[in-house]
Amino acid sequence: MNTFLVAFATLFATVGVADIAFIFAALTKDNTAAQRRTFATRGVLVALAILLFFAVLGNAILDVFGITIPALRTAGGILLLLIAIDMVFARHSGGTGTTDEEEIEARQSHDISVFPLAMPLMAGPGAISAVILLTTGAQSDLEFWLVLAAIVVILALCWLTLLIAIPIQRLLGLTGLSVVSRVVGILLAALAVQFVFDGIRASGLLG
Repeated sequence: MNTFLVAFATLFATVGVADIAFIFAALTKDNTAAQRRTFATRGVLVALAILLFFAVLGNAILDVFGITIPALRTAGGILLLLIAIDMVFARHSGGTGTTDEEEIEARQSHDISVFPLAMPLMAGPGAISAVILLTTGAQSDLEFWLVLAAIVVILALCWLTLLIAIPIQRLLGLTGLSVVSRVVGILLAALAVQFVFDGIRASGLLG
C-alpha cells in the first residue's frame, strides 16, 4: 500500500491532473461534448501506452546507456524537485505542461489528443522520469505491479477530469487551482528530496 500511495502521489503531481483540466477546457472551449470526449479518450490511451512503455522497458533503457539506479534516483529526484518548485511558485517550465509556444501550436491544431494532451501534458518529461524511477526502484514483482496500477488509476482520473473539465474550471477558479497546485508541490518537493537522499546513499559516495 505504501508503494502504491508513493507512486500515486508522485504521478498525481508530475502528470498535473488539476492543470490538465484547465488547459483542456481552454483548448476545447469551441468543441462539442462528443469531440471533447473523443480527444480525452484518445489522449489518455496514448499517454497510457507511452508511460507503460517506459515502465516495462525502463531497466533495459538504463542498461543501454549505462545508467545506474542510484544515478537515476538522484537525477529523477532533482527533476521532480524542479517541477515541485515550479508548482509552488506557479511557474511553467514545460516539465508538467505545455510551453507558450506549444500552446499556440495546439490552438491551431484540430486534434489535440496526441499533442499536447497525451504528450507533454500527461506523459511529459516529469511523468516519464517518475515512472522509470518508480519501476526501477521496485523491490518485488508486487511493487512493480502496484506502480503500474497507480499509472492506470492516475490516467483514469485524468480521463474523468477531462470529461468534466469545464465545470471544474468554473468551480475551482484560478484561486482553487492555485491552492491545490501549491499543496501538491510542497509534498512533491519533500518526496523529491527523499529520492535524492536515497540515490546518494545507495551510490556509496558517502562511504
